[in-house]
Amino acid sequence: MQLYVITGMSGAGKSLVVKQFEDMGFYCVDNLPPSLIPKMIEISGQSGGKMDSLALGIDIRGGELLNELIPGLNELDHMGIDYKVLFLEANDKTLIKRYKESRRTHPLAVGGRIPAGLALERVSLESIKSIATWVIDTSSLRVAQLREEIFRIVRDSEVFPGIVISIISFGFKYGLPMDTDLVFDVRFTPNPFYEQELREMTGLSAKVSEYVFSFEETRQFLDKLVDMLVFLVPYYIREGKTQLEVGIGCTGGQHRSVAIAAELKSRLEANGSRVIVEHRDIERAAVKNFV
Repeated sequence: MQLYVITGMSGAGKSLVVKQFEDMGFYCVDNLPPSLIPKMIEISGQSGGKMDSLALGIDIRGGELLNELIPGLNELDHMGIDYKVLFLEANDKTLIKRYKESRRTHPLAVGGRIPAGLALERVSLESIKSIATWVIDTSSLRVAQLREEIFRIVRDSEVFPGIVISIISFGFKYGLPMDTDLVFDVRFTPNPFYEQELREMTGLSAKVSEYVFSFEETRQFLDKLVDMLVFLVPYYIREGKTQLEVGIGCTGGQHRSVAIAAELKSRLEANGSRVIVEHRDIERAAVKNFV
């Protein structure tokens, strides 16, 4: 059977992930008391194969019951049941924003203060996070990106590298993206905007990409960037980092940054990395782009 235990910080996206598992054909139970995990396994075994794939959402809403999670998992170990723990987290700034937007109160908030509740929750979840099979930081992930990541984990979990490289192409004229770890300015490369045939295309077009990479400086830049990221990733993983945000910027986010981000994704995936790409400004980039 397949058994996934989904837990983590409140507001990090657990309910959404449980729904994603449900969409993939799993029998899902959200906010399950940990003491009932063995009972769910028993019920699954009596289901005639209808509940062979289980996804169980467990979080701080269970209060003190959350303390029963590790003992419950230990019991699964004794039963010889294989399981995987998916831990979702996000930075405080993102979680606070989500709580304010939803106008919900954090379960552990003292006097209604969300930061205090988050601090208590992080301490209470520390031991669970340490045994997680995967830790996913959802701070800068869109819903579609998170769904894609869950799908990839379930489909091919044995190659999950422990870190997600999130590449975002953007236009400097629209401002820097938030929460990027590394930002690279590719405005030193020749601009396809000045080629009449390419002006209204994007970097996803084969013609634009061929133009961008027809220049030696672009090819050298990409080679060096891939080498640097391949060098850095193991050290980020060693330090516990679960997501690396890489920004690639040109003037309008339509041509050069898009083509380079797309090729960077391809190169890193070929090297075994898990990569998500977003072209932030590709739709809003107007024809009036200037160097």
